[in-house]
Amino acid sequence: MGKMLKVGAMLLFFSVIAFNAQAQKFGYVNSADILASLPEVKQADASLDALQKQLQKKGQGMVDQLQQDYLAVQQKVERGDLSPKQQEEEAGKLKNREGEISKFEQDMMKQLQDKRNELLEPIYKKVNDAIAAVAKENGYQFIFEKSVLLYFEETQDVSSMVKSKLGI
Repeated sequence: MGKMLKVGAMLLFFSVIAFNAQAQKFGYVNSADILASLPEVKQADASLDALQKQLQKKGQGMVDQLQQDYLAVQQKVERGDLSPKQQEEEAGKLKNREGEISKFEQDMMKQLQDKRNELLEPIYKKVNDAIAAVAKENGYQFIFEKSVLLYFEETQDVSSMVKSKLGI
């Protein structure tokens, strides 16, 4: 009798697990398409492009000035206006400026990345919140990114619902 009770409990347990597995609802989104549709992303991209051009212009100005100064030193050397010690000092100054330009380039990349994060984080949060809302409203236990799926049914694409939730 105790054995029958255990077998019955196990059958009930496995039935509940099987039912739950069948009841799960899966969906996917194409987040790249959703993000490309948002006007905020286009504004962020334009802002980042403007900042990048501004920083590149400043960096190019630094490079141009370094080249001019290098040519000026080279002409002084050719004319014999600089002693060997002065040549060494000028070469050291130019080398230091090259280092400053390299540091500026690194700082520029970090500044652009920081600005990108600052502009896009709220947008990503907004999209993730919309995905979560669509999942809850429509009973989805899992929503995946389309780009990582090897196989999917077109009917499980919830991107249009997310776009609608975002007002796109």
